[in-house]
Amino acid sequence: MNKYKIMIVDDEPDILELLEKSLAIEGFQNITKIDNGLSAVNSCRTLQPDMIILDVMLPGIDGYEVCKQIREFSHCPILFLSSKNDELDKILGLAVGGDDYVTKPFSPKEIAYRVKAQLRRTEYRQLPTKAQLLKVGALSIDPEGCRVTKDGKGIELTAREFEILHYMAQNIGRVISKERLYETVWGEDGFGCDNTIMVHIRHLREKIESNPTSPEYIITMKGLGYKLVKPYEK
Repeated sequence: MNKYKIMIVDDEPDILELLEKSLAIEGFQNITKIDNGLSAVNSCRTLQPDMIILDVMLPGIDGYEVCKQIREFSHCPILFLSSKNDELDKILGLAVGGDDYVTKPFSPKEIAYRVKAQLRRTEYRQLPTKAQLLKVGALSIDPEGCRVTKDGKGIELTAREFEILHYMAQNIGRVISKERLYETVWGEDGFGCDNTIMVHIRHLREKIESNPTSPEYIITMKGLGYKLVKPYEK
C-alpha cells in the first residue's frame, strides 16, 4: 500500500488524525493532510495523489469547487466527506466529479475500505488492453488517452463522463438501462441511481451535443434507459 499517495482534506484536526491512523492500519503510509481548499488544489498539482478524501465544508473554497478545479487536470478518485445527508448534496458531489460520498459520522474503517475499493477499480482500468479508437459520427473516443474530440476539437470530460461515454460507444445502438450504466461505471449496485445517471447524461449532452435539448448522439428510450447512436440513426 506504500506505493499509493493519499491526500486527506479536512479542516478538523481530529478527523485528519483519525483518518490517517485508520489508513495506516490498513497499510497506507504515504499520506498528506491538508486543512483548506486552495492548498488542496495546489498540492494536488504537485503531489499527484492516487486518491483524495475531501471534506465538503472547507474554509476558502468548498469541497465541491475543489473537486471541479482538480477535475481540470486529474482523474484520481475523490471520496467526499460531508455532514450534509440530503440527496441533492450527494448528487451535486457526484455531478462535479466525485466518485463516492460518505456522510458524517462515519466509520474510519469503512472509509479505509472504500479507499481500497476505489484504488482497485483504478488499477483495473489501467491494465494494458488492446484499446482501439472509437468513432461515433464526429466523435472520436480514445480509451488509452481518455480523450474525446468532436470534429478534431478536444472535449473536456470528467472521469465518470468519459467512462459512461466510452461504455456506451462500446455498445453503440444498444439500449442501456440506468442501473446497468451505474453498475458498470461505479462498480456498485444500481438501485436508486436514477438521479445520478440523469445528471451525468445531462452534462455529457451539454458537452457533446450541438443542441442538448434535441440530442443526436445520446438518445433517451423512455422507461428503458439510453442508447448512443450516430446522428440520423435514431
